[in-house]
This record gives sequence, C-alpha cells and structure tokens, in this order.
Amino acid sequence: MNVTAVGGGVTRANFFTDLGKNVIVVILGISINSVNAVMVHTFTRHHVLRSNPRYVLFFHLVLNDMIQLTISISLYIFAFALGTIHVFICLLLILPAIISTINTPLNLGVMATECFLSICFPLRYNNICTVKRTCIIISFIWAVSSLSVLPDVFILLATEQQHFFLSRVFCDRDNVFHSSYSKEKTNAIFLVFLVLVWLTLFYTYFRVLLTAKAADADATKARSTILLHAFQVLLCTMTFLQPLLMQLLRYLFPQGVASVHFTIFVIIQIFPRFLSPIIYGLRDKTFRKYLSRYCLCVQIPASRK
Repeated sequence: MNVTAVGGGVTRANFFTDLGKNVIVVILGISINSVNAVMVHTFTRHHVLRSNPRYVLFFHLVLNDMIQLTISISLYIFAFALGTIHVFICLLLILPAIISTINTPLNLGVMATECFLSICFPLRYNNICTVKRTCIIISFIWAVSSLSVLPDVFILLATEQQHFFLSRVFCDRDNVFHSSYSKEKTNAIFLVFLVLVWLTLFYTYFRVLLTAKAADADATKARSTILLHAFQVLLCTMTFLQPLLMQLLRYLFPQGVASVHFTIFVIIQIFPRFLSPIIYGLRDKTFRKYLSRYCLCVQIPASRK
C-alpha cells in the first residue's frame, strides 16, 4: 500500500485504482467459489460420484482450492483495507493457506497416478483404487503438509515473546516465520515436493503413452489429463518462484509495483483455481452429466414460479 501524508491526514495514492483491483479479485473469487460449490454439491448428491476414487480426489482438490482461494483473497483485502493485522490473527490465516498450497501439487500427483493405474492396470484398478484407500491417501496428504509447517510454529513459539503475537505486521509468511531456518526449510520442502510430483507426472505420462494404443479414446484422454496436471503443477511451481518473479518485475517495472503485485496474485493464486472446475468437472463426461441434471432441477422450479 502506497500511503502518503497530506495536510496532517492520510491519503491513499491511486485509491480508486486499488479499490478496482480489489473489486475484481473479489468478483473472481466469488465466481470461482460459486462454481466450485455447485461441483461440491453435485458430488455429495450422487452416490455414483462418491463411490468413484477419481471423483473423490476431484472433490478434495476443489474443496482445497476453495479454502486456499478464500484465505488468499481475504489476505489481499486485509492488505488493502488495513495494511497490517495482529500476528496471531495472521498466523491463524497463514497456516491453512500454507497447508492448502502444499496440498495442491500432492493431490495432482495422486490424480495423475490414478489415471495411470486406470489405463495401465485396468483389470487390477478396482482392487488397487478404492474409496477407502483414496480417503487414506487424502488424510496422508494433509498430514504431510501439516507436519511440514509444524516446525515453523514450534520455532516461533520458542523464540518469540508474547508481545510479538500482539504486534501488527503485514500478513506475509516471511514476516511471521522470519527465522532463517524456517525460510530455508520451507524452500527445501517445497522443492522436494515439486520434484517428486514432476517425476510422478513424467513417469505416468510416458507409461500411459507407451502402454496404451493410440486409437484408445480413454488413453488419449488420460494423456491429455496428465498434461493438464503438469500445467497446474507448473503454476504451483510459480508459487515457489514468486519472490524471484517479484524482484524481476519490480526491476523491470519500478513505477508499477502495485500492478505487478496484482498481476502476480491473479496468475498464481486465482488462475489455477479457475482451471480446476473446467479440467475435472465440465471436461469429464460423467460428472458433466450429473452436473447438468442438477442445474436443470434447479432451473425447473424457478420457471414454474
């Protein structure tokens, strides 16, 4: 926030421009979360979807995206409206944001593995991929993501006094977990996760490419889906590279720092959440069928009134 003092008061430079950016962010967030909410409701209403591991993973991805998008937009608005907030409030918001951010590439890696198993091991698929095992894997994803953050929390509690948690900061991870160990550990863990997911994507894609026939429609769709997984993981990689991108763009556009922040936020935080419903909901024939039935049932009563 660019704040200047004028005549003893405080005036926000480019206030209406910044307000417009916040309005755009809120509209995008509400729109994406509304679509995701319809996806979640469709999933919970149909047993056929709830009993399929593929759609269970999709449900988890969408729910995780809703959590991450809601918190990210809330922090963006707080930065504009308040500038700084109390550390303990920031901590309560940052923790689920970090965990949900780590969940995303891990969930995409599991979804790619599920596609690989359905094509390369069709006869064993139903025995390997069950809803129960899928739920266990999802729990494992949350456990791994949470455990990767817990050391930062313990270090913070052990090294900081009570007045720090009552002080006000610009809510950013590095401003809360500011020890050098936490920063290095975070970079190392996220890099390891991304490397593992990228290796999984490369392996599953080329195994599907070599195993399945080119004329097989399911195999072609599986290859396309894994490529879309890779694109989303690439966007997750941009989260890891965000500080470097910010420094580069600030150097290239020193007069447009606010616009750089807005652009990076939309590309890294909002755009990947926009892709999930399209790739895994509207693109999927079975899910689209039940989704259209639900939308039709919603529209019919309204037309009778």
